[in-house]
Amino acid sequence: MSGGQTPKQKQSYSRTHKRRAQHKIVPAASNLCPQCHQPKLPHRVCATCGSYRGREVLDSGAGAPVEG
Repeated sequence: MSGGQTPKQKQSYSRTHKRRAQHKIVPAASNLCPQCHQPKLPHRVCATCGSYRGREVLDSGAGAPVEG
């Protein structure tokens, strides 16, 4: 029978706070669209012009996928 995973000593408040200091909210990254120069999320279709990687994948008016 092996022992449990219980810490041998209490972790100090300063050590706990030092660890928790890294737990912060990071803002979402955004890039500029090369076509319309509006901010967009990386690796996603631009919501303004509907382009992705230099080609139009969404119809900018209707929001439906382009055939072809």
